[in-house]
Amino acid sequence: MRTLGLIGGLSWESTSLYYQLLNRIARERLGGRHSARLVLWSLDFAPIAAMQTAGLWDEATTVMTDAARRLEGAGAEGLVICANTMHRMAEEVAAAVSIPLIHVADATATALIEAGVRRPLLLATRHTMEQPFYRDRMRRLGVESLIPSEPDRRRLDAIIYDELVVGRFKLASKQAVVEIAESAVRGEEADGVILGCTELGLIVSAEELPVPTFDTAELHARAAMEWALAT
Repeated sequence: MRTLGLIGGLSWESTSLYYQLLNRIARERLGGRHSARLVLWSLDFAPIAAMQTAGLWDEATTVMTDAARRLEGAGAEGLVICANTMHRMAEEVAAAVSIPLIHVADATATALIEAGVRRPLLLATRHTMEQPFYRDRMRRLGVESLIPSEPDRRRLDAIIYDELVVGRFKLASKQAVVEIAESAVRGEEADGVILGCTELGLIVSAEELPVPTFDTAELHARAAMEWALAT
């Protein structure tokens, strides 16, 4: 098994989910007492979130590339960014090290295409929904992602940053996410839903949404472990 290096803390709520998923998948694949070989560099999310809000992406990139180099130096053989939004600087992070980066959008697009979904609704932070880095990569892979209306994008962003990343899970917020997805489906625009923030899977499950739903944290973890176990 190859060793995966995790850039975490973005937020730690979802990083803990990655840790659980990777170990569960390793046990599923190998059985018995097996678990994942992992190195974790957990960042303090408060200054990162402040950089995001201020548009200081170069500064955030410096933090991320430093974390990647530290993980490579600690023995990581493959790299996982445990957040969708921070894939904004995935190319720079990958270029800073000699080990491969397993990209969340690639794992997600592969699952969508296999399921025959081509026009999914992307639910995520405003950065991920509105900036081109994520949707453009999905488009190059054959998936045309849709995004909610501006008020719904603002609501989702508030749910993520003001609630989920600080461990607050509200029934009203779960219902809001479901309603946003249902609205897009009723308009016959979306044929699937991407939970494109790794925290969203903490409050809503695929069974609660009206179309095929793809949890990026789970898909990313599964792709990373498949790579780690490949011979």
